[in-house]
Parts: sequence; structure tokens; C-alpha cells
Amino acid sequence: MARYTGPKTKIARKFHEPIYGPDKNYEKKPYAPGMHGQNKRRGKTSEYGIQLQEKQKAKYTYGILERQFRKLYAEAARRGGVTGEELMKLIEARLDNVVYRLGIARSRAQARQLVSHRHIAVNGNVVNIPSYSLKAGDVISVRERSKSLEIVTDNVASQGTAYSWLEWDAATLTGKFVSYPERTDIPETINEQLIVELYSK
Repeated sequence: MARYTGPKTKIARKFHEPIYGPDKNYEKKPYAPGMHGQNKRRGKTSEYGIQLQEKQKAKYTYGILERQFRKLYAEAARRGGVTGEELMKLIEARLDNVVYRLGIARSRAQARQLVSHRHIAVNGNVVNIPSYSLKAGDVISVRERSKSLEIVTDNVASQGTAYSWLEWDAATLTGKFVSYPERTDIPETINEQLIVELYSK
């Protein structure tokens, strides 16, 4: 499946949750799209269907392709901890996600674009791979020539939530990936255990 670039509200309605953030259109129609979206007598979803839907929700939320997602799951399984939690930690450690969490971008899609267009550096070196996996201690910064970009200055000026596993210096537009987050520090309402059960079949 190629990365989804269509209407975000349609996907939010599919999962009955504004997975891309506040959405006025979703609030107007918080049910599945289509002519039968409000029909409460729809057939019961199978166990497999529920597990698949949770995986799809995670993929859409973070903008991850199927092959990338499988690789992340395989790495999480090798780590030896709780596989679901390790999976979420690895997903959160992606460069595009951290750029978004730091407030440099207002969405993960925008973060991917900033990374791809070579506006972001890791430990002083330009990295243009959104899926780049960060390690504890890595320093993420906006390139000197990109600090004056309106899109960057506007996003930084309106920064919201701070995360305990990240550090941010607004003066230098530099952040630090302090450590992998604990599951309780990740706000996404994804049931990762259902994803583990799906891949364990």
C-alpha cells in the first residue's frame, strides 16, 4: 500500500477517532463514511478484522508503509521485552515522528517533508530519511539555512505539549532524543497487543 494522501477526515471516520488531530469535519460526522456509516446493525467484526483495523490505524497515524511496519515489528520481537511496547518505542524513535513531537512540524506528514527536503540534521549531519531510527543521546536540529523558514518559525512559536523523553532548546532550534519513551508517555490510543496478536498468527 502506498502512503495515503487522500482526505484525512475520511480515515478518521473509518477508525471512529480523530487520529490526525482536532478535526471539525470529523466532529460533524463521527461515524464511518459511506451510505451505511450510521447503521448500527452492521455485521459483527471478526477477531482478525479487529486486529487488522488496529494495525491499519497505527500505520495511518504514523504514516508508515507495510514493509516498514513489518521490519519494525521484527526488530521489536528481537528485543526481548514486551513486543507491543517495544514496537511503539521504535515507531516513536523515527526521525519524522520526533521532528513532529518536538514541534518543528505541525503534523507527521509535514515532518516527513521537512526531513526529505534536507532541513533537518542529526548530530550535525543532514539526514533526509524520514524513517531514520534515532538512538538515545542523538541531537536533532534545524539546519542553519532553514531556521528562517516561515513554516518552521510559525510551528516553533505555537509549540504545545512537551515530552519527558525529549529536550528542546528554542533559542538554537535544537532538540535531543534523551531516551526511548515509556508506553505511558505515548499519547496515541493504539492497542498494540492486538497488532502483536495479528502478526503472531
